[in-house]
Amino acid sequence: MIATLRVLANMGSLHRLFPFWILGIVLMVMFWTPWFLAALVYGVIMQFFVEYILHRFLLHREPPTDQGTFNELYRSHIGHHEFPKDPEFFTGDDHWYAVRFGLTSVTIHSLTLWPFLGMPMAVIWPIVAVFVGSISAFAFYEFCHTLAHLNVKKGWFGRRVTESHLRHHFADHDATFHVSFGMGWIDRLFGTPYDKDAAKDRYDAHTILSMGMDPDDLRLVTARKAYGITKHPRRKAKVTPAE
Repeated sequence: MIATLRVLANMGSLHRLFPFWILGIVLMVMFWTPWFLAALVYGVIMQFFVEYILHRFLLHREPPTDQGTFNELYRSHIGHHEFPKDPEFFTGDDHWYAVRFGLTSVTIHSLTLWPFLGMPMAVIWPIVAVFVGSISAFAFYEFCHTLAHLNVKKGWFGRRVTESHLRHHFADHDATFHVSFGMGWIDRLFGTPYDKDAAKDRYDAHTILSMGMDPDDLRLVTARKAYGITKHPRRKAKVTPAE
C-alpha cells in the first residue's frame, strides 16, 4: 500500500487535478443539495467509461506512420507496454491533459444544463460531477493500475486487480481494456472481455510487449532513442493465454 501511494504522490496529473478536486468539495459543501449525490454517481460512472474509451480507441489506435506522432503515442502508452514495470511509463508525459479534459467536460455540461438549471447550478453541478466524482474515480484507476504493476505484497484486492490487468499486457492486448477494480462489465458490454481461446489465437510472444508491432520496427527503435531508452523489451512474457 505504502509503495503504491508513494508512486501516486509523484504523479504530475494528480498534482494538477488536486486543486480542482478541492474546489469541487468546497462548492459541494457551500451549495449542498441532495442532487449532488446524483452528480457524484454520474461523474464516477462517466470516468469509468472514459477510462475504457481512451484506453481502447486512443492509446491502442493504429500506430501512426508520422514519427513525431508515433513518439507521442510511444511515450503515452506503447512504452508502458514494452516496459510495464518501469514507473516512468505508468502515465504519459502530458500532465495537463487530464486538467484540459476536465475543464472541457465541465464547459460542455454547463452549456447543456444552462437552459434547464440556470445559473449557478448549471456550473456547480458539473464541477461536482467532474472535479469530485470523476477525479476521485481517476485517482482510483491510477491506484489500481499502479498496484497491478508494482512487485509488492498484495492481498485479495491487489491480486484480483493484478491478474485482470496483466492479462491485457502479457496475454492479449486487444482485450480487458478496463483497469479499475469491478469494471469488467464495461469490457463485456463492448465485447472485449478476456477470452482464453481468442487470446491463444492472437498471441505472439515476439510482439506481445510491443502491442502487436515487431519490436525492431524502425518507429519503435527511433522512439526509444528519442526518449533515451537503450534497453530492449523482454521478448518472453510471464503470462500466457494458457494461464
